[in-house]
Amino acid sequence: MSEKKFISIAIDGPSGVGKSTIAKLLSKELGYVYIDTGAMFRTLAVYFNEHGIDAADEKAITEAIDSISIDIKYIDGVQHMFANGTDVTDRLRTEAVSQIASITSQYGPVRAKLLDMQRALAKKENVIMDGRDIGTVVLPDAQLKIFLTASSAVRAKRRYDQLLETGKLGGASFEDILKDQEERDYRDSHREIAPLKAAEDAVTIDTSDMSIDEVKAAIIDELGNFAL
Repeated sequence: MSEKKFISIAIDGPSGVGKSTIAKLLSKELGYVYIDTGAMFRTLAVYFNEHGIDAADEKAITEAIDSISIDIKYIDGVQHMFANGTDVTDRLRTEAVSQIASITSQYGPVRAKLLDMQRALAKKENVIMDGRDIGTVVLPDAQLKIFLTASSAVRAKRRYDQLLETGKLGGASFEDILKDQEERDYRDSHREIAPLKAAEDAVTIDTSDMSIDEVKAAIIDELGNFAL
């Protein structure tokens, strides 16, 4: 009896393009399991931040990795992240955690810790997984690979509005958000391990002038190009 083949949809792109929003909506419509890989890196970042571990100290980060256990649980259909048994979901989206996650995700031991977990999840279910290297590294055999993009100004405005709405903006200005984003984009696309880039067989969608529904419809249209 042959092993059941599950379908994987990989959605990559820089911050602020709507990867998570689109992936969540698609998962509900298609009945797939949504896996937010960025949340995994952010979970580690929360731990580093709350234990006073300098993100720039690769040796200290590497030494701390083995002491962190990460679990994913779905509560009322929503992905929750746990670090050493503590739900840290509400701490994942601060600017400090975003910056730490961007820096520490460059380190081999950090990526290795999460890679096996991510691939194992895709072998158990039909999944939609979003991140920065899903189509190129994590799930290179995904049936559908999408690379979302948008202009820097549009992405920074989306991030600014999100932080303002959730009360997590602090004293940051739009210019601060734009600068941080550009620095994060540079780090992500120039890191030696699994840099941010579109897979050769990915479909690129510029979301700058598209609504969420339009992006979702475009991806579903691409999905229709092969039999499910």
